[in-house]
Amino acid sequence: MSIAMTRHLFTVQEYARIREAGILTEDDRVELLDGEIYVMSPIGPLHVSIINKLNKILMNQVGDNGIISIQNPIQLSDYSEPQPDITILSPREDFYTSALPTPDDVLLIIEIADSSIDYDRDEKLPRYARAQISEVWIVDVHKSVIEQYTQPLQGEYTQLHKVLLGNIVTATTIANVCIDTTQIFLFAP
Repeated sequence: MSIAMTRHLFTVQEYARIREAGILTEDDRVELLDGEIYVMSPIGPLHVSIINKLNKILMNQVGDNGIISIQNPIQLSDYSEPQPDITILSPREDFYTSALPTPDDVLLIIEIADSSIDYDRDEKLPRYARAQISEVWIVDVHKSVIEQYTQPLQGEYTQLHKVLLGNIVTATTIANVCIDTTQIFLFAP
């Protein structure tokens, strides 16, 4: 006789209580996707470097037209609270003090994929599409390519534009965001 095993899916509120109770700490690299807690890849120097470069570029380009949020959670649904590497949020006077940003607040998500390309494409990207996030970039560090996903429809992105090294990627969702890939992929010795 076999016994059917069930899994407990956590809500965003239960997940918050787990953190508040100290079971998960600020140092734990985890995120909630469809009720399940996922352990994220460790962050190495290359990952950090690209985030720092993009942060500097984006702060200059976005200015007061958005809020640059680095590795902070967004609430996609009652069961999903991912932590994108970079999110550009709609400006708000309270800087999201009263609640986490939701899909309606997101202008652009950028994921840096040095060891997490499959996870970013297969796990996170479909959830962003289902939540109707208008634009997501996956920065493929090893291939020096930015994958620009736009036009979510029925849970998937209908447009994929690959921007190779030496070319420029321009955001479709926020004015003035235009990045030359050499600025992020070429490293000083």
